[in-house]
Order: sequence, then C-alpha cells, then structure tokens
Amino acid sequence: MPSLIHFTLDPFSRRLRLSLAEYGVPVELIDEEPWGPSPDIFELNPAGTVPVYLEDASTPLCGIEAIGEYLEETKSSRVALIPGDVFERAEVRRLTGWFDSKFYAEVSEPVVTEKVIRRFLRRDKGGGGPDTSRVRQAMTRLRDHLDYIAHLTDHRAWLAGDELSLADLAAAAHISAVDYFGDVPWTDYPAAKSWYQRMKSRPSFRPLLADTVRGMAPGPHYADLDF
Repeated sequence: MPSLIHFTLDPFSRRLRLSLAEYGVPVELIDEEPWGPSPDIFELNPAGTVPVYLEDASTPLCGIEAIGEYLEETKSSRVALIPGDVFERAEVRRLTGWFDSKFYAEVSEPVVTEKVIRRFLRRDKGGGGPDTSRVRQAMTRLRDHLDYIAHLTDHRAWLAGDELSLADLAAAAHISAVDYFGDVPWTDYPAAKSWYQRMKSRPSFRPLLADTVRGMAPGPHYADLDF
C-alpha cells in the first residue's frame, strides 16, 4: 500500500489525501510534526517538509505539484482531477496554483503557523504565543478569497468549470485548515459556503473531518455538514 507522510493541518497534505481518496487509492498515513521533524524526513525530502508520497519503499516523491501531476498521470483511469481540453486543464492548474501559492501565503500559512506550529516550537526556534497581527491580516485577506470563490461559483458548477477538479480540492484543503479553528465567516459568504458544503459532503472529505490536533479541539461546526 502507498504511504503518505503528512501533518494533520498541513493544507498540501490535505490536498493529497483528498486527491487519493477521489482517485480511489487507499493510503497509509504516517504522521510527521513540523515543529519536530524526524531524521528520516530529511532522507526522503532534503527540504524536510511534508507531504512525502511513497508509492513503494524505494521511491519517495515530494513537492505538492510534482506529486499531484504524478497522481494524475498514474491514477486517473477512473476519475481525472485535471479534466477537459487543453484550455480547461490550464484553468484547473491556474486556480490550483492560486490556492497553493496566494491563499497559502496570505491565509493558511499564517493561521496554521501562528495558531499551531509556534505553540509547539521551542522558544529558541521561534516558539511562543501567536503573532496576532499576522492572524488578523490573514482573516482580512481570507474575505477577498471567499469573494473570489463566490464569483467563480456564480458562473460555474465547480471552481474551474463543469467538473470537480484539483482546483476544488486545493481550495477546500486550505480552507479546511483555517475552518478547523472556526475562523471562517461563512454567514457573510453564502455562495462560498454552499460550495464548501458540497465539498464537505463528499466521501473523500470525511477522514479530514475526524482530524484533531493534540490539545486543540476543532471549532464547533468543523465536522458539521449542515453548518
């Protein structure tokens, strides 16, 4: 069975978990804590970051885009997550990059770093209380992204077009990491909420809704499909 070395709230790990489930590929999950990386992780990925995907014991794959493209090339016989013609596939890749780059830099990285990772880091490694100014700025930028999701879903069945795609999984992975803390102002964004409810209702999403972080309970509606 393939293995995925991951961290529970890492949005890139979450994107791969969703993708593997949509492809119908069972995977063994191996936990890795970013505040205390094991020596083995550097052997598999010189950057020392997750996710790392192991198709077998001797072939580690790292880098979210490299793994994502590998899975689409090798696992898409049942379902394609980069569907459509050449222009439609380009749009899927554009939006996937939007969430994996822009949303991550502006929202999910600051929230997860400040609310989780710094809590467990040693003081001499940058640990301590959260930088609340970073969190506040992330929450402000989150609203821009929710507006964009609403705009996309006003014109399309899914974010990139008529079919569920990797763009939806990437967006949901990042948003779910923030939603774990109950920080998403869903009542102000009904169109984005409706799209996210559809994502949460997919079988691939169920394992994510059971996730917990040591000493940090999820928000009250995190696992609620009718929030």
